[in-house]
Amino acid sequence: MAVPPGLPVVIVGGLHADARRAAVARLLADVPGSVVLHHDLATAAAGTVVRTIRDASGILDAGEAPLVNDCACCALREDLVPELERLRDTGGTRLAVVELWDSVEPKAMAEVVTAGGLTVTGVITAVDPALVLPYLGNGDDLADGGLAAAATDQRTVADTFARQLEYAPVLAVADSPEADDEDRELLAQLHPTARQVRIGQDLPPEAAEPSEPSGDGLTVPTPRRRALSPLAQAALAGFDVEAAAAAQHPACALLPAEADAHGVSTLVWSKRRPFHPERLYAALEDLTCAAARSRGRFWLADKPDTLFHWDAAGGALCVESTGPWLASLPDAAWDMVPPVRRAAAALDWHPEHGDRCQHLVFTSPGLDRDGLERLLESCLLTDAEYAAGPDAWQRLPHAFDTLLEV
Repeated sequence: MAVPPGLPVVIVGGLHADARRAAVARLLADVPGSVVLHHDLATAAAGTVVRTIRDASGILDAGEAPLVNDCACCALREDLVPELERLRDTGGTRLAVVELWDSVEPKAMAEVVTAGGLTVTGVITAVDPALVLPYLGNGDDLADGGLAAAATDQRTVADTFARQLEYAPVLAVADSPEADDEDRELLAQLHPTARQVRIGQDLPPEAAEPSEPSGDGLTVPTPRRRALSPLAQAALAGFDVEAAAAAQHPACALLPAEADAHGVSTLVWSKRRPFHPERLYAALEDLTCAAARSRGRFWLADKPDTLFHWDAAGGALCVESTGPWLASLPDAAWDMVPPVRRAAAALDWHPEHGDRCQHLVFTSPGLDRDGLERLLESCLLTDAEYAAGPDAWQRLPHAFDTLLEV
């Protein structure tokens, strides 16, 4: 596989720093002429972000980028594209590897690089399978561990790790002796569509150096361009920023499917009846703690036009409005909706409720599937409440108003 023309850019991120560094080192070793650009946000408290550029032999250049609006992540955004453009214009670089600092999320950086006119050929999150469950269960604020990207950063370890994991189409998986079948199954169920590549995986010998018979009957190697390792191939396979964003939007997200293996289960719960807002609100703590990871979209009876996003990890839940259900929009407004959103709605359209639905996915070791389903069912409108109709539903207690800061 040849390296494409121009300056291909691959983004490598992840809170598992050792795995991330190993993946970056592998890319530098596998792609001659590659360099890695890294912004260290750990120095932000001193007012600067340290930038380094290095190749397989060591550091080639170092500098500082001042904070922008007292925000380290903003400084990274401002500095990243000019540095990549400089590498492109200088020439000689076959692959630019952007190694993200621990808590920086790949989605924002992929969009920044693409908006700057450069080509992102891959987004990779490096993962140690043995650390997946501990990180998903870590509800500590990033700031508590010195991992916040700004003074106003209120993210947690768990929700940041979940987004890093689920956005990337490629997972660079460390060879972890501590990982067992449950760890690997949890990783597979959390992101079943990801391509997993072992960081240490090599090409088979016959792919690395083919041979052919010589005139005297001896077999000699056939000269050709060096083949790329599976990780390097994944880094150059191509990446669609718009498709990646759509795959994370709650209205059309590519959520995990039903699964149950090695002690890990994924429950997909879909219904065509709205939640009673007060009963759901009362059950939030139990539902949030029922699984290591849960996400999806849901429908509240008292807010029939609003699509709500459910995003839980580390024992904490984020609920937010993500705009209207398509069924609540006039026909003329549909032309302004992205095609992928319209297609997702059409696939599951209900003659009465349109795209309104409950679609929640829970993934965890030791998941109590039956108990979770009973709890979710108890939060739906009863037959009598449902029969009362939409006008009556909107008079139910607005239990989520405080949570949503309405």
